[in-house]
Amino acid sequence: MISSVRGTVRSVGLDHAVVEVSGIGFAVRTTPATLAGLRRGEQVELVTSLVVREDSWTLYGFATDEVRELFELLQTVSGVGPRLALAMLAVLEPDQLRTAVSEGNLTTLTQVPGIGRKGAERLVVELRDKLGPAVPAGGGDGVAGPDTGQQRTHVVEALVGLGFTAKQAEQAVEKVLATDGGGDTSGILRRSLAVLGRKR
Repeated sequence: MISSVRGTVRSVGLDHAVVEVSGIGFAVRTTPATLAGLRRGEQVELVTSLVVREDSWTLYGFATDEVRELFELLQTVSGVGPRLALAMLAVLEPDQLRTAVSEGNLTTLTQVPGIGRKGAERLVVELRDKLGPAVPAGGGDGVAGPDTGQQRTHVVEALVGLGFTAKQAEQAVEKVLATDGGGDTSGILRRSLAVLGRKR
């Protein structure tokens, strides 16, 4: 089990970063907000979760132990795999997810692409007693982007990675930025997903 990686960021892609550790490059999948805070050539440390399948070994990375634990717990719900668990963490901060589950807020949970009403109900039933109360603000996985132009690019790429077309992603992000002027990267992503969710 690879529980963490610490090394130099060699590249940052749409849904992953390559971190070089002692001459070995590890491809680490993570949330758009975390990717937005990574810079090529800089040092980074991520806590990780290794998902082993018959045809692949995939490493997922997070800024905190809390988010990794939540990622792994989400996968205990029937029908939730690592990709959907990562999408949930891309859309909702850990405290928002805990609050939505504990309060049975299906509207919030169905903002995640791939989560319908039945899936949201299953999350509430199976996780309500396991997640615990929401933590105070500040425990999230996000890092704000340096400027609106870079934020727009990161959010559009993240939405495309979640299955939306480039045109849909660009229109949603433009609408969010025109409405409220921006905010941090993860916030823009969440609001863009809400816009796209209303169009479904």
